[in-house]
Amino acid sequence: MGTKTVDEAGTDTGTGATSDEKTVDVTKEDVTEADVTETDVTETDGSVTDEADDTTGDDTAEDDTPGDGEGATGVGQGAAAVVSAGLGVVSLTGSWVATVAAARETLVGQLQTSSSASVAKQVKEVYGDAWAATALVGGLFALAALIVGVVVLARPAFGAPGRPQAAWIKSVAWAGVSLGVIGLVLAVAKYSDILLGLPSTG
Repeated sequence: MGTKTVDEAGTDTGTGATSDEKTVDVTKEDVTEADVTETDVTETDGSVTDEADDTTGDDTAEDDTPGDGEGATGVGQGAAAVVSAGLGVVSLTGSWVATVAAARETLVGQLQTSSSASVAKQVKEVYGDAWAATALVGGLFALAALIVGVVVLARPAFGAPGRPQAAWIKSVAWAGVSLGVIGLVLAVAKYSDILLGLPSTG
């Protein structure tokens, strides 16, 4: 019984040793497979990351490149804003159109007014109508400047969403609107003789 027990113990011991060896071997194999798996995953993640970076870079490059329509719209709005400001300046400083209109009214007044007419009538026909013509032309330029400036400022509301208008375009357009309002007010005041009316002939 004792010998058998020893044999069984030895057998058990041997079996245990064998099991331990197998366990160690399996563990080594598992570790090796885990390392290989982690390496593969790392390499795969790296390739995916590189592809993602390349894709992101391509998308960014495509998004940063403005389209032909957007560039044309920006150029048109900028040109219109400059035109608005220019018209506003002309409405305040005068133009050759206003000069010709005033000279024509002066000539017409001289032709239609007889030498026997009163001084007040002569002043009105020769000078008053000419000044009124100058104010009228200036008011038309001011009104044009105001309309063009308002159209430029309102244009983004009817365009593609998410594309803000350039700051300099807004500034120039607001300048044109401001000059147009000032020129229009002055033209109305001069045409109605509120500002710089005809001198008294009494």
